[in-house]
Amino acid sequence: MKDELVSIIIPVYNAEKFIDETINSVLDQTYKNWELILVNDCSKDNSEKLIQKYLKDSRIRLINNKTNSRAAISRNNGIKKANGRYICYLDADDKWDKEKIEKQVIFMKEKDCAFSFTSYEFADDKCIPNGKKVIVPDIINYKEALKNTTIWTSTVMFDMKKLSKKDIYMPNVKSEDTASWWSILKKVDYAYGLKYILSFYRRTEGTLSSNKFEAIKRIWNLYRNVEHLNIFKSMYCFTWYAFRAVTRRI
Repeated sequence: MKDELVSIIIPVYNAEKFIDETINSVLDQTYKNWELILVNDCSKDNSEKLIQKYLKDSRIRLINNKTNSRAAISRNNGIKKANGRYICYLDADDKWDKEKIEKQVIFMKEKDCAFSFTSYEFADDKCIPNGKKVIVPDIINYKEALKNTTIWTSTVMFDMKKLSKKDIYMPNVKSEDTASWWSILKKVDYAYGLKYILSFYRRTEGTLSSNKFEAIKRIWNLYRNVEHLNIFKSMYCFTWYAFRAVTRRI
């Protein structure tokens, strides 16, 4: 059974409003062979207290960062403690369909792939789906991923028989998730997309993802200072990124 264990990592920072709903979407999974690692990043609200009541389930663990370290370091701390063949992420304000893990593990085996991601649907503050769905491509490689940031963090899954933990550690930069997918796609030929809507992306005011100007600055910084693309390549990729980002969200 350990060979099929799925490790789920949730970075938590001031998530008291949503964390119960998020954890319950894991507890409701049809696939039961999982461990849940919650990494509390020095939350100032009642997040840790709310999490404590779930620790009676032996599959659930809590890690407390010593200092506020942001999402990338929190996920990396979770990766260090993960025991599963498969590793995936769930953001503290998002939810999964109850068949998310089961369908994705089957998909990973069918494709014999190291890296997969699923389609998803946007939702409101109460995580009620709004009908705006993102149907992902069948496959994506590094070159295409530079122009298409369709991979969303709460949908990814890695097969750790094909990747090392070092391969998936996230860089401590803004838009660390996108930078991480690009880095992994330099090591594998493709990431494989599962068409099912299996995750729900809660969009709330004040989040990084809701600030469009900040998003533009972050992606441009990745092109120029992380991937070290020249100005012309950066402009080319950015034009495609902007077009696809707009069509996903309108």
